[in-house]
Amino acid sequence: MPSKSQFLWMYEAMEKARYYEDTIAVAYMEGKQPKFDIGAGPLPGEMHLAAGQEPCAAGVCVHLRADDTVTATHRPHHAAIAKGVDLKKMTAEIFGKKAGLAGGRGGHMHLLDPAVNFACSGIIAQGAGPAVGAALAAKLRGTDAVAVSYVGDGAANQGGFHESLNLASLWKLPVIFVIEDNSWGISVPKTKSTAIKDNSLRAAGYAMPGFHIADNDTLKLFDVAGEAVARARTGGGPTLIEVETYRYYGHFQGDPETYRPKGEVAALKAKDPIVRFRKTMIETKVATAAEADAALARAKAEVDEAFAFARAAAYPAPEEALAHVFA
Repeated sequence: MPSKSQFLWMYEAMEKARYYEDTIAVAYMEGKQPKFDIGAGPLPGEMHLAAGQEPCAAGVCVHLRADDTVTATHRPHHAAIAKGVDLKKMTAEIFGKKAGLAGGRGGHMHLLDPAVNFACSGIIAQGAGPAVGAALAAKLRGTDAVAVSYVGDGAANQGGFHESLNLASLWKLPVIFVIEDNSWGISVPKTKSTAIKDNSLRAAGYAMPGFHIADNDTLKLFDVAGEAVARARTGGGPTLIEVETYRYYGHFQGDPETYRPKGEVAALKAKDPIVRFRKTMIETKVATAAEADAALARAKAEVDEAFAFARAAAYPAPEEALAHVFA
């Protein structure tokens, strides 16, 4: 069972991620309506949001330290926020501003913050290998740092994912693989792409523990992730965790979502994990409603400040595109 501080930390992290993504969803469509145009408005390129998947980040990252590594997917904001990525620099990066994490070069799918050992990629399953590398580095250095690799359910069918599980188990590395199973790989349902119903069962093929977390259960994930992190820190090797989670928005912003059954999103929102978590926290008297409200207010204020910072920040000069390149 989480402590009071852990309860409030997870709640604030989830509310911050949700408000961040709801805010960016609106900002992203500026200048793009009525016609969708990924090159228009203040936020160029595509945008992939993870609203509804917040437990995956909060329930795991609550157990992590700054020296632990996290690699995330092309839907990375909730994990970045939970890992402690600088929110102002991250938002400026997404806006393509000079003050961003990579000077505006990477955008939202290529966030990198070495200060907290966080990175993400738009390539499916790409983060699994670097997470294994970070875990190997920690082991060779003799530290008890761990690595976490977030992947989607579609990534569980990629070769790089299976190669990473094999090496992690073979070398008994301190890495936790977290599959965010939101039932969709772009517009393809999991039932049409994956032969096995539960990807956590694949863990047996690599001689590591495997767990399935049903229905976006933040508290169950907290328990399982805590055990996995503790096992990794003490030399027990890797763990595979699959979380049955939800995606409220489309695959990308502007996605017509004609593939989704009518009423699916409304049904998912009716059992929103943040609402459930807050209710549990208050009903069990772990925290008061006033304390939860204060956490929510802090989260919203930080997000608003980050967006104000990013909007006011300067764009890089055109000639800066020539910096930080090989040739």
